[in-house]
Amino acid sequence: MEISRAVADVRPTPWTGRFDGDGDEHRRWWQAVAPHTPDAAAPGARDAGSRAAVVVGFRSDEGVRRNKGRMGAAAAPAAIRQALGPLAFHLDRDVFDAGDVVVEDGSVEAGSLEAGQARAGRVISELLDGGKLTVLLGGGHETAFASYLGVAGSEAVRGGKRLGVLNLDAHFDLRDEPVPSSGTPFLQMARAEAAEGRELNYAVVGISEPNNTRTLFNTADRLGVKYLLDEECSAEAVQEFVARFLDSVDVLYLTIDLDVLPASVAPGVSAPAAYGVPLPVISAVCKQVATSGKLMHLDVAELNPEFDIDSRTAKVAARLVNTLLG
Repeated sequence: MEISRAVADVRPTPWTGRFDGDGDEHRRWWQAVAPHTPDAAAPGARDAGSRAAVVVGFRSDEGVRRNKGRMGAAAAPAAIRQALGPLAFHLDRDVFDAGDVVVEDGSVEAGSLEAGQARAGRVISELLDGGKLTVLLGGGHETAFASYLGVAGSEAVRGGKRLGVLNLDAHFDLRDEPVPSSGTPFLQMARAEAAEGRELNYAVVGISEPNNTRTLFNTADRLGVKYLLDEECSAEAVQEFVARFLDSVDVLYLTIDLDVLPASVAPGVSAPAAYGVPLPVISAVCKQVATSGKLMHLDVAELNPEFDIDSRTAKVAARLVNTLLG
């Protein structure tokens, strides 16, 4: 019998949370999430209009280390699960946990980050081809290239669906460096798309002008990147920007770098934002994307539990995942 590859390096552990009872009226995330298996529920097992969702962790901060950031993001998948566990479960879809891909070796020569990204990509591709909505919990923003490998390797994109990448982020992450890092994933995507004869359709909400060099802006302009500066992110402007972008794609990959939020809301990140985009605006984008019918994959990156005050950032990440799946 062929063994499914859609199981990560480390199998999922039981989720935990407050217990109020066994009935649906008391159910919380920790009671609803089940380990993913090859015979996990088919799309729409709970509701004809809802695909089952599968959560995968990406335990990596090697990209942050290479990008000279604050280490600690490898602990984020566990922290986000811990924050999700006690939340009341109101979703009309099944949710499974496929475990974690683990990047352990920090040596560039070993290519451990690149190998981990490839493993995560294979897991994501298989789950997508099985009709699931996939959620990758990073990890530094090197998580994004793992996500891209999974999405680009899916039957939908290989079959010609127009892919859009929407990034909620204070940074372009278009650095041209000799070694891939958390600052390079979208330039890596652009080059990978060009190798396939396509152009990367990439949009960013929340760019901090003082935190992106002129070189990065020039690279963004050369690649045709669409973006809104953080100071331009009124609710109306962001809604219109995202709507135009959604109109240009068939399927969407949404990536959330938590440093898009103000430091007071998201203190536990590699690079806290001095300005940031208000949480209600980011939450509205998540609702807009979730109701578009085009979301195929999402990830959350850059949570650093070591610097997270009262688990604020983990709780925000959990709330956004809950919104996107709801």
